[in-house]
Amino acid sequence: MPAEATRFDRLSTPALLLDDAKMMRNIERLAARAQKLGVTLRPHLKTAKSVEVARRLNKGMAGAITVSTLAEAEAFHAAGFLDILYAVGIAPQKLARVQALRAKGCDLVVILDNVEQAQAVAQAGVPAMIEIDCDGHRGGRQPDEAALIDIGRILHAQGCLRGVMTHAGESYTVRGKAAHAAFAEQERSATVRAADALRGAGLPCPIVSVGSTPTAHSARDLSGVTELRAGVYMFFDLVMAGIDVCRLEDIALTVLTSVIGHQKDKGWIMIDAGWMAMSRDRGTATQDVDHGYGLVCDADGRILPDLIISGANQEHGILSLRPGAKGALPDLPVGTLLRILPNHACATAAQYDRYTVLSPDGGPLQTWQRFGGW
Repeated sequence: MPAEATRFDRLSTPALLLDDAKMMRNIERLAARAQKLGVTLRPHLKTAKSVEVARRLNKGMAGAITVSTLAEAEAFHAAGFLDILYAVGIAPQKLARVQALRAKGCDLVVILDNVEQAQAVAQAGVPAMIEIDCDGHRGGRQPDEAALIDIGRILHAQGCLRGVMTHAGESYTVRGKAAHAAFAEQERSATVRAADALRGAGLPCPIVSVGSTPTAHSARDLSGVTELRAGVYMFFDLVMAGIDVCRLEDIALTVLTSVIGHQKDKGWIMIDAGWMAMSRDRGTATQDVDHGYGLVCDADGRILPDLIISGANQEHGILSLRPGAKGALPDLPVGTLLRILPNHACATAAQYDRYTVLSPDGGPLQTWQRFGGW
């Protein structure tokens, strides 16, 4: 009997599937690298948004984590996580929620990059890290800016200065270990220089934090750095595979979908997973291999060569062979279950409120809740 008739017969499609064994291999891979590099690993849970995933990061113990929303911080603190970095520039009106969490025993730290934020944070008595711009990707201060010292003094006057942090988001735009290693050194150099500048001004800088999934897997030397952050590495996705951070077989997240029709004269197979199920993310469009809205696998996770979601409406996906592909469209009758590898795990997972988890031993499917909101 086909796998889909036994494993997935009770699932309604589209559904978000998580391969626990693949996820654990991905988690263990980066944990080993962090240990080898001599830094603390502070995983980013913005992709997972799941207590069950978080508990698998540190052998069931609640370790240091990173979040991207206060809703995540509140949910993970309720689950026992006490050491949390909120790695998005703080809006002053959110400080009351930060204070409330800290009053409950959560060591929640915020980030900022300007004097106005620093003044509000210092007045609230909330610890903060200063964001450093290492690659022009988003906000942050340059390591040699006078504003860095001004911000540091405002925070230190109230005992709120925890250190510096950066994120090499531009590392997603290059391919290969050597290119990512260069960005990793850019991260390291920028934050270490900023830390040295603060210390040279008589200010403390106990934490020097760097990280992105590409640089975390390629860094060769993290001298002067104290902690490493990464997020999508737990699941990986087609974007990460396209820049050689992982292999296609390392991707732990897929979307289960059903074939619902055919447009044979157009070379189309219709499925019930459109952009609401996959997201509108087209992150592979600028890469060497464009996977459309996702790469198609059979129900057992085996890739169907050159079959992609080439188009997507709200609830309809259109499968076709990628341009230039040779061979015939596979015979996939109505009702056939397929699995789609996503372009961007963060964006695809955000469409769902739960994971259907494939157990490592082939046991019964599990359900893990995930949460959203800000």
